[in-house]
Amino acid sequence: MQLSLVDEIPELSKSFFLDVFAEAVLDANNASMRLETIDGQQVPCDLKVSVPRKFISKFPEGTIYKLDTRLIRKNGRKPYFIAVNRKNVRRAMEFFEYNLKVQNGFDYIPPTKKR
Repeated sequence: MQLSLVDEIPELSKSFFLDVFAEAVLDANNASMRLETIDGQQVPCDLKVSVPRKFISKFPEGTIYKLDTRLIRKNGRKPYFIAVNRKNVRRAMEFFEYNLKVQNGFDYIPPTKKR
């Protein structure tokens, strides 16, 4: 008998997760943006996050978002997250400089205050 992802990872025994970081990636199948969790959190990386595409298509691929999520488990499918506050999807301030580099090119140097 094969164990499910939820059985292997005890952190996924909860239903709601606060402050989950996800990265915008381009889905090659339908040429649209979607979110996947990033590594280094209490949740596994590469879990899909369901969110309205109109909120994440404003910014380029690689932008990091911070979301409150609910875990969805359906029989026979890999678990995924759904954003709790779907109309208030915002970029993560913790990754602000990284997001600027994604949007302006990785050779971009953020302006500093003049003294």
